[in-house]
Amino acid sequence: MATGSLFDSDPAPDASAAYVPRPGAPLAERMRPRTLTDYAGQQHLIGPEGVLRRYLNAGRLPSLILWGPPGVGKTTLAHLLAQELGLPFAALSAINAGVKDVREVIERARKQRGTVLFIDEIHRFSKSQQDALLGAVEQGVVTLIGATTENPSFEVIPAVLSRAQVYVLEALGKDVLTSLVDKALAEDEILKQKKVRVQEYNALLTISGGDARKLLNLLEIVVEASRPDSKTGAITITDEAVQQLAQQHLARYDKGGEMHYDVISAFIKSIRGSDPNAALYYLAVMLEGGEDVKFIARRLLILASEDVGLANPNALMLAQSCFQAVTVIGMPESDIILGQMVVYLATSPKSNASYKAIREARALVRQQGVQPVPIALRNAPTKLMEELGYGNTYMYSHDYEGNFAYQEFLPEQLSGRVFYHPGQNPAEAKAQERLRQLWGEKYGY
Repeated sequence: MATGSLFDSDPAPDASAAYVPRPGAPLAERMRPRTLTDYAGQQHLIGPEGVLRRYLNAGRLPSLILWGPPGVGKTTLAHLLAQELGLPFAALSAINAGVKDVREVIERARKQRGTVLFIDEIHRFSKSQQDALLGAVEQGVVTLIGATTENPSFEVIPAVLSRAQVYVLEALGKDVLTSLVDKALAEDEILKQKKVRVQEYNALLTISGGDARKLLNLLEIVVEASRPDSKTGAITITDEAVQQLAQQHLARYDKGGEMHYDVISAFIKSIRGSDPNAALYYLAVMLEGGEDVKFIARRLLILASEDVGLANPNALMLAQSCFQAVTVIGMPESDIILGQMVVYLATSPKSNASYKAIREARALVRQQGVQPVPIALRNAPTKLMEELGYGNTYMYSHDYEGNFAYQEFLPEQLSGRVFYHPGQNPAEAKAQERLRQLWGEKYGY
């Protein structure tokens, strides 16, 4: 019997089994889609022209990483893809599974061809845990589907990324979320027995933040807590009623629940916005809620490069030291180290110039492919290459005044292309001036 819930909670172990919600299951679980036809949103992937639909039509499924915000249906989609092709389905949660669990699933999969191995929150797997997957994925023992709310480029090791295709799940739009509410009221065995009229949708949609699981469970809370009209017996849902009830039921931080994502988002945005007080508050909320200190430190490590960057190059080194320190020390003393790091990053000057530069460069490579390396920069390990002029005109920078020689480093077709635009802060202003002195008008610095 399948026991998975609707959006991104524990998935069912058998994709071919008929889904029956467990007794007392929340609304989101009761409304879990049974087929891809019932699945809400993500038409760019599963619509008639969607890439995953084309795979299904061809009767095969590659290894995938599904990246998207919470509550958009990553777990459900993985289950339904396997069900559509009638494939065996095994599931692990990276929160509580180890290398041993991965190997046990792989051994069972050797006896069941075509097994789909779903790993929820794959970004929480360590390098060794992710390494344990490689051989089985490469040999076709399992088809891996990983789900993550974090950028796979940061959180999934390159070896796994190279063996899986990354697909982005989009936040659900207003029309899709509204239709989910209406469908639940019309089809759910419990709610359809009540007279419920939604007068206003805005508070439901705003508080749930595009998270379908959160939306449906909030709807159920509001319906259960609302008093029917004494004359008609009807329940009318208004924005005011939703806001009052939501404050009472959703205020507690749950490191494994919806508020986890809201708080970490507010935490990062507060540091990015140079507000140490707000950042410390959200840090305290996470620590009091039992959040993993290594998770917090990882986010600070990413932020140090993405948002502080070259405006304060020391930030990345200190963030790395912070991560190492909390890994060794643990709680409760790690709060001191995290607090210091949060204040340091929040009060540092900010720049995302280097972050934008690498994103732009990678986008260009994806669009145009790899351009030929200039002959002057190529190695010449063989006599033939020397005769062809490889490296002949290269000027060794240290042989020239100021350790600089004006020459072309980019491929010919990209000469003069600028990816790095220095941020407006003292450190990068100094770097920009040096670049201007070295390159003159070539890059427009």
